[in-house]
Amino acid sequence: MTNYAEKVAQGLLDIQAVTLNPDQPFTWASGLHSPIYTDNRLTISYPDVRANIYQGMVELIKANFPEAEVIAGTATAGIPHAAWVAQAMDLPFIYVRSKPKDHGQGKQVEGVLKPGQKVVVIDDLLSTGGSVLKAAQEVNREGGQVLGVVAVFSYQLPALDQNFAEAGLSYQTVTNYTTLITTAEQKQLINQDQLASLHQWREDPQAWSDQH
Repeated sequence: MTNYAEKVAQGLLDIQAVTLNPDQPFTWASGLHSPIYTDNRLTISYPDVRANIYQGMVELIKANFPEAEVIAGTATAGIPHAAWVAQAMDLPFIYVRSKPKDHGQGKQVEGVLKPGQKVVVIDDLLSTGGSVLKAAQEVNREGGQVLGVVAVFSYQLPALDQNFAEAGLSYQTVTNYTTLITTAEQKQLINQDQLASLHQWREDPQAWSDQH
C-alpha cells in the first residue's frame, strides 16, 4: 500500500487546510480552546491533494471493508470525497443530509439504497464522531448495513474511540493528528515545546483549554 498518511498530512499543511498555533489557540464553536484549526473543505480545490485523499480512502476501503457495495457521503463536507471514491471503485453513491428535507418526501438519504446493501460512510473530519455516527444510523434506518466509516483526518480524541465502540462500528482515516504534528515538526513548522503542547491537547483537550 502507498503511504498516503504522510502525503495527505503534508498536503493539508501546504494548503493551510490545517493550521497549528499552540501559542495563540483558536476558539472552537463549543468554546473549547484548541491549538489546531481544520478546514478540510479547502482540499477540493487542489487536484493533487484531493487525489491523494480519495486514493487513500479507496485503499482503506479495500483493506478494511472489502464487502462495500455503496459509498455514502455526509452532507456537506463528505460528499465530494465520497463521490470521487464511488467513481474510482465503480460503486453506487448516496449522501446523507444532516436533517430530513422540509419538502417533497422529506428524505434524509439521497440516491438509491437497496435493502441490505453494505455501506461505507465517508466524512472529512472526525472529532468526537457524533455527526457521522448519526448519519450511519440514518443509513441503517433506511435499510442499509453500515460496515464502517472512512474519513480524511482524525484528531484522535479519546471520546472518538469511545463513541464508535458504543455504536459498534469501526473507522479508518487517511491521516491523523499524530502524523500531522510529526510532519509539521519534521518540516520545522513547530518546535519541540510546541510539539509537546500539541500532544498534551490530544490527551486531554478540556484540561489544555482550561490552561490556555
